[in-house]
Formats: sequence, structure tokens, C-alpha cells
Amino acid sequence: MTVNIEVIAKEFTNQLDRWYSLPEQYDNELDTMIHRWYSNPPTVWPKRPYFSPSSSKACPRELYMKAKRAKKDAFPKPPYQGRWQEIGTAIGDIIQRTVLAMERNLPDCPFRFERNADGTPVFEDFAKKNHEITHNGQRFYLYGTCDGIMQYVNADGEIIRVGLEIKSKQTTPSKTSLYSMKEAEEGHRKQCVAYSLMYDVDYYIILYVNAAKKNWVISDEEYEATPDIRAFGFEITDAERTELLDNFAEITAAINNDTPPPLDLSRWTFNNFKTACALSLTNEEVAQVKTQVRNVMRSGLPQFKKEGYYDAYEFIKETRVKGEAV
Repeated sequence: MTVNIEVIAKEFTNQLDRWYSLPEQYDNELDTMIHRWYSNPPTVWPKRPYFSPSSSKACPRELYMKAKRAKKDAFPKPPYQGRWQEIGTAIGDIIQRTVLAMERNLPDCPFRFERNADGTPVFEDFAKKNHEITHNGQRFYLYGTCDGIMQYVNADGEIIRVGLEIKSKQTTPSKTSLYSMKEAEEGHRKQCVAYSLMYDVDYYIILYVNAAKKNWVISDEEYEATPDIRAFGFEITDAERTELLDNFAEITAAINNDTPPPLDLSRWTFNNFKTACALSLTNEEVAQVKTQVRNVMRSGLPQFKKEGYYDAYEFIKETRVKGEAV
């Protein structure tokens, strides 16, 4: 069976557009089922050491500190960031409900969620698992859950299992324009590689949903050039899986040998263990970070990236001074 996952991804956005072009449809029975499912979800605790798919492109030092049970940062954040995160989560919930609703109410829709033995859909709490991995002599777990494993029924009635990852964009409509977005982001794709191992699926769709809109009314040409949803389909290769597992195995070895891996300042923004990382650095490592930041400041990188490196180094210095004073 030949599978063109890019065509399937395009078909997915076509079906979503077809659904959202219809008058609003209510399905009280579906909403009742969803609430019933979430009223008593299964509980799955992580087995250690573990890596979450969402951390597939995280800083190795962060993952090391997390595995060593370091204290997670609990900094106050700007309220708009909290709302941003919550809206992003809600967008995922909306798309999941829409896929369930299309299966029930949209004639000839070829997409549906795979189901567990108890009838719950394979997503979120109902798909959470620990997937044991042994690679390069290291044993660890992939722990977490996915946005969904779908079944696509092609014209011949064949079923193709397709993973679904939902991401939000909220800054400007141009983020999902044909000009600005040429492909799925690397970190998002790596996340799907982890899911492919956990759920034994070869094909994946990353759906980007943009909450920022140009106007209530736009022309067909404007919508074609700057749609608010984009889907990218790809087949996950064994080489991608090996690369991901090599990285996790290397970090696992570092955890077992108590040898912290280097700090990656390019991944500092979403590092949830900044304080622990800063305090764990040796004086030699701090000097290396200082040299790296100096080189970055002289480079041709965009200014916002330079500022990110500079702010990270300043945080590290201030944190270490405070730590010595305690």
C-alpha cells in the first residue's frame, strides 16, 4: 500500500474546513461522553528514568537535572503568558472534539480517532503510557501522551494509522502564511518521532492552528495565502528514531554516571530548571559559557537571539551569587 502522507494532511485540513463551513452543530451526546470519560481517567505514573516526548529537543543539562530530582523553577510569569498557554491547550481540546464530531456527524469524513478497548479515544489521559526503551546499553522510558492517533480510511477502504500533533500560533496571522511557514518546526517533528516509538505509528500530521486572525471577513485569495490552519504530514524514518534514541541514551548514561552534560543556552527560554542548572555549573563551565556568549554577541545572529544568550548568562551569574550568599 502506497501512502502519501502529505496528501492525507491536506485532506485533513479540507475536512476541517468543510466542517467549520457548516452551520454550528450541537451534539449533546458527544459532550456528555467526553465529560464522562474525563470524570474518571486512568492514572499512569512515570517510571524512571524517563523522557517526555515534548522534551525531545530540550537542553541535555535540563533533562539531567530533572532526572536527578532537582527543584523545578516556580517563577511568577506574566499573566498574558499564562493565558497564552491555556488558550493553546484549549485549541487542542477543540480540535480533538471536532474530529470526534466529524466522525459522528460529517458524511464521508475519512478521519476518526483510534479507540481503546473501553471505547475511549486514543488521546490525552486515555493514551498515557510508559514505553520502555533499551538502546546503546541504556534503559529508559518514554513517558507521556499524545494529541491523538487517528485512522484514515482511503478510497479503497484501507485503514492508515496517522498520529496527530496540534500546535497553536497566537502572535500574528502571518505565522501560518504560505510565505512564512514552509514546514513543521524541528522540535515539533522530534516530538512526533518519540510518539512514533510509543504508539508504533509511522505517519504523522502536525496541525498548526492560528488564533490570530486578519479580519472577520477576508477574500478567498487572502485565506489561501494566509490560512489560519496548516497541516504538515511526514513519514518518520528509522534514522530519525535512532538519532532521538542516541540522544536520550547519552543523557541516561550521564545520569547513571553522575556526569552532567553541557548546558545548551540556545534552549534556555523554555528550560524549567534554570536555577538548578546555574548552581550545578562548575567554575570552568561558567567560563566556557561566558566565552560562548561573547562569541555570540560578536556573531551575525539576530539581535533577539543575542539578547537571549546575554540574559541567560546574567541569570546564571546572579543566581550563583545568591546561591553563595545563602
